[in-house]
Formats: sequence, structure tokens, C-alpha cells
Amino acid sequence: MWTLSGFADEIAPELEVQLDNLEAEGIRYLELRGVWGKKVLDLSDADLERLRSALDGRGMGVSAIGSPIGKIKITDPFPPHLEAFRRALELARYLRAPFIRIFSFYVPEGEAERYRAEVMARLRELVAIAGESGVALVHENEKHIYGDIPARCLDIVQTVGAGADPASGSASGLRLVWDPANFVQCGVRPHTEGYDLLRPYIAYVHVKDALLESGRVTPAGLGDGEVSRTIAALRDSGFSGFFSIEPHLKAEGDLAGLSKPELFRKAAQAFKRLLMENGVAWQ
Repeated sequence: MWTLSGFADEIAPELEVQLDNLEAEGIRYLELRGVWGKKVLDLSDADLERLRSALDGRGMGVSAIGSPIGKIKITDPFPPHLEAFRRALELARYLRAPFIRIFSFYVPEGEAERYRAEVMARLRELVAIAGESGVALVHENEKHIYGDIPARCLDIVQTVGAGADPASGSASGLRLVWDPANFVQCGVRPHTEGYDLLRPYIAYVHVKDALLESGRVTPAGLGDGEVSRTIAALRDSGFSGFFSIEPHLKAEGDLAGLSKPELFRKAAQAFKRLLMENGVAWQ
């Protein structure tokens, strides 16, 4: 069964508004990146208690901690980042989130190979710390990090170790988030150039699309992310997991990425139309 989730901080800062709009779209999970104007790793213990109480009261859950781990320069000091990662693990366990989203560090343009060994060493350390925590790490492809294109995503997961399939109950190793819009923004046609290469390692999917010409993000199916082809291929392969709506349809000054309720609904409904067209059931 495919399960919908969403970056609820794109709806509004207030938790109740986030949850109201998720429920209106039949979405029972959120990918926690921020709430109450705070980034996820800045939430206090009191915030977490309040959050979990509200989620439990509505029968909702957290699909992933949308952490910024790995979203620093590869030349930045690593030890302080490890402390942030340990906090992300605490949050995931407390909120019963099965995944933490991570990145593979910003590298200077054209120098990915120079920094490859350091990238892999840092990722191995994150995987080792996660250990038997019961939380799976999933790497998101994003422009300007080491793992921005399919070949380097494959390099990461094969070098660091994919571990067991999280669906089997084991959270060892590192697997992949499939983000088609981010691939498009790197000049990649995701399904054509990356799907067969990466399918064995995909554990989580972000739902957004983009145009190759401009990089502008669009609702699913309206860009060059080959989203419908990928839905069909995942369906035929027996994939089961989370699909997290990440609209990115509006940016307003300091609130970059805040799509607001109307555009979040537009993004969610566009994806659900593609699911229906491909005969895929969801919850």
C-alpha cells in the first residue's frame, strides 16, 4: 500500500492549521521539517511533547524527520553536526518516525571526486551512529551536494552500504529518497536516466516536479520529472512506502517554500490524479 505524507510546514507554521489541511486531503502523516516557526532540530522537549500529544489525538503520525543533516559544506567542521544528528535520532525515536532524511554535503563545483572519500567517511559515521536505533537513514538527491545525480547516488548507497530493506523491519544502512524535481534541476530526466539504476535502493519518495528549461517546480505531472512513468514502474515493481508531498510552489521572502493551504492542496490533488490514472490505491 502506498501511504501519503507531506511537508506540512509548507502549509502554515501553526500545527493545527497543518493538521487540518492534511486531514482535508486524507493524509495521515507528515514529514517533520518545521512547526511553530521553528526548524525541526530546534524543537524543545516541551515542543515535542506537545506535538506528539496533538498527533496522537488525531491518529496521525510522522513519516520522516526532514532533517538538514548533511546540508553543510564538506569543508565545514563535522563534530558539531554529529551532535545535531544525535538530536535527530532522539526526535525520530520519540515521534516514532521510521526515517530520517539526510544529505551528502555541499561540494565545490566540479570537485566531487576530490571530496568523495570525505563524503563517504562522514556518511559511514552517520550510519554507524544510527546503528540499531530502529530508524532508517534515507539520502535525498539535491543539487550541489555530492549525491546530486543518479551515478553518485548509486556510488553512495553501494559504498556506504544499503543494509536490509527497511520494510522488512531492519533499519540498518542507508537507502535513497527519490526526488524527481531535484534531479530535473540537475539536468537529469529522472526515470529515463536514473530509475533502473537506483530502483533497488529507493525507500521513500518526494512528490514534486520541475521544468528542465527553467528548473521551476510544478505540481506532479506538469514538469519534466517523468512522474507518471515512475509511478507505473514503482507500481509494477511492487513498491510499498511513503510518498511525501513537497509543493515548493511559492516563495515569499523569508518564508521561502511556504506554499500555503491552497497550493498544498493543488500539489496533493495533482499527485492523487496521477495515482488514479495509474490504478494505484493509497492511504
